[in-house]
Amino acid sequence: MGLNERQNQILNWVQQEDALLVEEMVTRFNVSSQTIRKDINQLAERHLVRRTHGGIAPVSSTENLPFDHRQFLNSDAKEAIAAKVAQIIPDGASVFLGIGTTVEYVAKALVSHTNLQVFTNNLTVASILGDYPEVRVRVLAGKLRHRHHDLVGEETLSGLRQYYFDYGVLGCGGMDEAQGILDFDPEEAAVSRVLVEQSRHSLLVADQHKWGRKAMARVQPFAAIDWLFSDVLTESQTKLLTSHGVQIQLCS
Repeated sequence: MGLNERQNQILNWVQQEDALLVEEMVTRFNVSSQTIRKDINQLAERHLVRRTHGGIAPVSSTENLPFDHRQFLNSDAKEAIAAKVAQIIPDGASVFLGIGTTVEYVAKALVSHTNLQVFTNNLTVASILGDYPEVRVRVLAGKLRHRHHDLVGEETLSGLRQYYFDYGVLGCGGMDEAQGILDFDPEEAAVSRVLVEQSRHSLLVADQHKWGRKAMARVQPFAAIDWLFSDVLTESQTKLLTSHGVQIQLCS
């Protein structure tokens, strides 16, 4: 059984905070404390949040949410982002599709392209594109992260450095106005860092809920990427990204 809309909103919210109190959630969602406590119980039972005195906190700043849940979180925004990215990438291009569930939506949006050469360390991406012979797929070697269905480590980085891609598409665990692009795992961050370096055009795909998430590993400053595809940005976020030379594509 999936999460309801309020539970998804709570989950997005807590990723951006050190902790949330029951009273704060009652006020925001205009429901009873008993209803919020039921939501907390369901989220905690799935190990998506950590209980605290009077509320909840993120499970960890070093570990992302489980793949099976992230896959469906903010799905409408991810689909819209993916559709815009697919319009940018032409037939015949070389593309690296990196780690993250938003990147997997991009893979789905690319299936009608022809003569596309896709490199990836994301096993879900490889599975999605495996039925489409017009898209040639190369999977890099590396160490399997079972929880996230991807490959990382020195073999993956070495493989990346052998190529220079037309387009590199990366997701992220979080975005911070001062620190730039963040991820939860240092090995995951290292892959995305090299991906940006080895791409003529680097495309970051991230919905609005990535701002302020408590990911600990630095990937790149915003100035290192060419494009951000997102659903919503505040005025201050837009000014910040523009000042770093990032082209913005809002998707809805």
